[in-house]
Amino acid sequence: MTDTSLTVSDAPALPRTIEGLRAAYRAGLTPAQVLARLQREWQALPADDAAWLARATEAQLQAQLQTLEGQSPETLPLYGIPFAVKDNIDVAGWVTTAACPDFAYTATDTAEVVQRLQRAGAILVGKTNLDQFATGLVGVRSPHGAPRSVFSDEHVSGGSSSGSAVVVARGEVPFALGTDTAGSGRVPAGFNNLVGLKPTPSRVSTHGVLPACRSLDCVSVFALTAGDAARVLAVIDGLRADEPAFNPHSPGPAQLPARLRVGVPAQPVWDDQGTGLGYPAAFAAACQSLDTLRDAQGQPWPATIVPIDLAPFFEVARLLYEGPWVAERHAAIDAFIRRQPEALHPVVRGIIEQASRYSAVDTFQAQYRLRALASQLAAVWHDIDVLMVPTAPTHPTVDSVLAEPVQRNALLGTYTNFVNLLGLSALAMPAGFTRSEGSASLPFGVTFIAPAGHDVALLNLGVAWQQAAGHLSALGGRLGAATPDELAWPADLTLNAEPTLALAVVGAHLEGMPLHGQLVERRARLLMATATAPHYRLFALPGTVPPKPGLARLSPDDDPALGHAIALEVYAVPASQVGSFLALIPPPLGLGSVELADGRWVKGFICEPAGLAGAEDISHFGGWRAYMRHRLQGSAA
Repeated sequence: MTDTSLTVSDAPALPRTIEGLRAAYRAGLTPAQVLARLQREWQALPADDAAWLARATEAQLQAQLQTLEGQSPETLPLYGIPFAVKDNIDVAGWVTTAACPDFAYTATDTAEVVQRLQRAGAILVGKTNLDQFATGLVGVRSPHGAPRSVFSDEHVSGGSSSGSAVVVARGEVPFALGTDTAGSGRVPAGFNNLVGLKPTPSRVSTHGVLPACRSLDCVSVFALTAGDAARVLAVIDGLRADEPAFNPHSPGPAQLPARLRVGVPAQPVWDDQGTGLGYPAAFAAACQSLDTLRDAQGQPWPATIVPIDLAPFFEVARLLYEGPWVAERHAAIDAFIRRQPEALHPVVRGIIEQASRYSAVDTFQAQYRLRALASQLAAVWHDIDVLMVPTAPTHPTVDSVLAEPVQRNALLGTYTNFVNLLGLSALAMPAGFTRSEGSASLPFGVTFIAPAGHDVALLNLGVAWQQAAGHLSALGGRLGAATPDELAWPADLTLNAEPTLALAVVGAHLEGMPLHGQLVERRARLLMATATAPHYRLFALPGTVPPKPGLARLSPDDDPALGHAIALEVYAVPASQVGSFLALIPPPLGLGSVELADGRWVKGFICEPAGLAGAEDISHFGGWRAYMRHRLQGSAA
């Protein structure tokens, strides 16, 4: 029977991550013990703590514990995991304020994401502070006080999801939900040494979430590890059947290519404060950290850095607050702001009231410009697989934000404001700490950005990033060391990603060969370089342009001594691209099944027997590359 007593004596140090708690529950820990620890930590908070706006009552906690009776981590993926939500997310029976007391209402329905989390066994323990109406990246635009970075009382926590970031960084909950329209789930992650998952717009339901810009809003996840964020995404993934998709997209790959092309700003933007904090050096160190990446199999994951001109991205970003999208914020609270404009925080009111400056014509013209820029920027993804940017160009103090509230906030959106307008996926990751003289050591973060639907691939990259960077093994930077199991991809977890076909190539499609571009154009990802089982022969097909080989398996009547292991590469080709690839294959070649050296079978290039008539047997070279080198050496001689 599940222990629901919350008067448990102080337990040994309990895990802070989802995966750590799941392991501890299997070993006998109870959810009640975890909640008892949380309540003790709440008691130690100062009376003016600004992170929590509402905390679950004893009755609310007990009711949730009772639903876990007879359950376990094996039956519920988030069994007994406490979590918090930003106070623009509805929960039936709880008050939603959006950090505006005069706007407050008691919700009669629960947001879809919260329902899914609770059905998966998670325990809602409270609601958190925010920049009012989710308008801001600083965390100081709330009548309930300004949470600070857990690393410095002088510096902002980031916003608008300020409270959600802080309660995770303090270790009170393993994860929390925020929202992210312009960076509100990424900037606070960067300022508190957290993982901040910003899913592709329209991937996760926003039903029951008070809109900021409804067409751009995302529910975001704050966590201590990328693996924990992945587990949460697996639970909340997908829209409701009756929910409109403002950004229709298909699932992307589960993994990024084995040879990673990482775009970085050709000319990073910093302000004087960011430079003084050591941000340029921290970003340079993050770029160097790419050399330490290893894939899920523990093999080196080589990365090539590609400088990218971000000027077109920045033009997109300016559309968000210097264009008619601000009118969508007005639409979200239209009746209220017309009736009680004085109830709004003055900075928030000043931003939202700019809606009156824009006409319907302005809106269409801005849409046209956005479409043009999006078409231009689509070409960037032909040259890179992922874009890595600083999460923010600086980390301002509270005093500097209060002195220049709009300017300082706008600067924080440098690397975030364009992402949702372009329908992209993003993952903010810790990237060490600043090292500057005369100031406190502050966390530095980077954000990985990829095309729509690449959320799972980004999370896999995030896991590799945390595993490779030894200085990131301190959870939240202050909660103790993470175990290897806590930093790993959850072994039992599968997320919705684009289906692929494993395809073996032996000749002109090998990397560096003339037809390899056909795989690149179809977003194929190298899985492995290996060889066939030792039962094959390779032939140089006469008259083919470019030169191509033909692979043939020995027949039962052939002398086994004729067989060789032939070098090949296996690629994951998106299933949606297989048809167009197949259409490019000329006779006598085709796709069939090929046995690999380890005994597995995959689809791969084979040759019709008739096509081998008169072809030179080149099997003894062991592969097409070796044969082509031999040909080049012969012609040179």
